[in-house]
Amino acid sequence: MIRGPNKEAKRIRHIMHSAISGTTDRLNISTPGRICLFGEHQDYLHLPVIPCAISLRLTLEGRRRTDSMVQIDLPDVRSHERFPLDRTMPYTKERDYFRSAINVLTRHGYTFSGGFECVIRGSIPINAGTSSSSALVVSWINFLTRMSDQAKPVSPDLCGRYAYEAEVLEFHEPGGMMDQYSTAVGGVSFISFHPALEIQPIDVRLETFVLGDSRRPKDTKYILSHVKNQVLEIVAHLSLEHPKFSLHDMRLEGLEQWKQFLSADQFMLLEGTIKNHRITLEAKELLTSKSLDGRRLGELLTRHQSILRDILKISTPKIDRMLDAAMDAGAYGGKINGSGGGGCMFVYAPENPERIAEAIERSGGTSSIVRMDSGTRVEPGKVAD
Repeated sequence: MIRGPNKEAKRIRHIMHSAISGTTDRLNISTPGRICLFGEHQDYLHLPVIPCAISLRLTLEGRRRTDSMVQIDLPDVRSHERFPLDRTMPYTKERDYFRSAINVLTRHGYTFSGGFECVIRGSIPINAGTSSSSALVVSWINFLTRMSDQAKPVSPDLCGRYAYEAEVLEFHEPGGMMDQYSTAVGGVSFISFHPALEIQPIDVRLETFVLGDSRRPKDTKYILSHVKNQVLEIVAHLSLEHPKFSLHDMRLEGLEQWKQFLSADQFMLLEGTIKNHRITLEAKELLTSKSLDGRRLGELLTRHQSILRDILKISTPKIDRMLDAAMDAGAYGGKINGSGGGGCMFVYAPENPERIAEAIERSGGTSSIVRMDSGTRVEPGKVAD
C-alpha cells in the first residue's frame, strides 16, 4: 500500500516516539474481581474493610491506533464504544467510565497523541457484587497510563485511587474506595480510611472459596445510598448532641447512652454498624495470627452475614437458601457479597468445594470455585489482529 506524505510522516513520528519513550503498541491487562470478607457497608463510613481479590478476572487487550478514535468492544455484554479523543470529554451517559478515566488522567498530567482499540472480556459476574465495574476501570487506567505519551505506569494503590476518582467521584456515586483498591492491589488487605488511607497487605494463605451467583440483578446505587444515608443521618443527629461523636471510637459497651436520641430502628442500625466494625477488627487479628483457624474464620463470616441479613436487611431469601445449602454441604461459613439485594454470596470451603458448589447449584444459583489472586497486572501475549 502506498502511503500519502502526511500519513507516512505521522507513522514515522509515532515509531520514533515509541522507541524513545519505551512504549509498546500493544498491551494486555488483567484485573481480578473481589469478595469482601469483612466490612460490608463500612468503607463509605470510613470504617475499615478486609477484601480479597479472587481468581475470576477481566482482561483488556488493546493497541494503538494511528487516528484519534477510541474503539472498545465488550462482547460479553454485546456492547461497543466509539468516540474521538479530546482534551475535554463530555459525558454522554450515566457511568461513562471510559471517558471519565481519560478526564481524570488528563487532570493528573497524562496526554494521549492517538487513540486506541480494545477488546474487554471477563469471567467476573456482572452486576453481582464482585466488582466487575471496578475491575474494568482499573484495567482501563492501567492500560492508559502505560500507553500514554508519558508511558508512566502507576503503582497499584495509585491506580486504585485514579479508578476511584473516575468511577465514584466523577459521577457523585455513593460507594466507597474498597473495590478499586482491592482489585488494583490484589491479595488480602486491611484497608483503613481514618485518619488517613492506609492499605496493609495481609500475608495469609487462604484455601478455596465457592462463589454463588443468585442470578438476581441488584440496584447497587439505590441500596448503597439507602443504607449509607440512614447511617449518615444517625451520625449527623448524634453529632449535634455531642460534636466529638465518632463511629471509630464507638464501643458496644457504651452504646446504650445513645439510645435516648434515636428511634428503635435507628438504634438497631447503629448497633449493627458497630458490631460489623468489631467483627472486622476481630477478623484482622485472626488473619494476622501465626496460624489461621479456618473454622473461626467461617464463624466470623456467618456472624457478619447475620447482621447484614437481620439489621441492614440487604440479603435476599434466595441468597439465604444458597448459604444454607452450602453450609449443609460442609462450608465453614459465608455471607452475601457486595451491596446486597441480589448478586452473589460466597463461602469459605477448604474441604470438598466441588460438593458445596453442586449444593449451591441445586438451590438455584450458579457457582465458581475461586482462590485469592494477585491484583491488576500486565499479561504476556499478543493482541489478536
